[in-house]
Amino acid sequence: MMKTKTAMMLELWLEARTRFTNQLESISELDLQKKLGDAPNSIGFLIRHIGDVELLFAKNVFGDSTIKVSAKTVIDKKDTGEWVDTAALKAYVKESFEKLKSIVEQQTDEDWGTHISTQEFGTKTKSEAFGRIVSHTTYHAGQMAIIQKYGMV
Repeated sequence: MMKTKTAMMLELWLEARTRFTNQLESISELDLQKKLGDAPNSIGFLIRHIGDVELLFAKNVFGDSTIKVSAKTVIDKKDTGEWVDTAALKAYVKESFEKLKSIVEQQTDEDWGTHISTQEFGTKTKSEAFGRIVSHTTYHAGQMAIIQKYGMV
């Protein structure tokens, strides 16, 4: 039996997101504060940022009008030093994951070709936009891994 586009998109995203979720298992409160040199973002900021952007995608790209999000990392554009609560950050990205997954699961094969326009990336099909969230999370997961290995508090 052939899988739907939605099932394939979900498989791709879930596998790519493990680059991020696998790191969460061993993150400590001290790790959240690590940065590379004078780089602007800590691990804690990046975790919160991934959650913010997943919620923005669920709301603005996939149309989940029930989502209320204050994307502080997107608004502030820099680390304010406040993202130091491991449990709160893990809960936040668990929620962002669940909300994005839930709305993505509702997409039909036809929906993936629908065009979406946003201020951040212009006009894209939903499948192209979804590629952005996949690459966004893995990009920042790579940053987190480097900061975890070489960063300092």
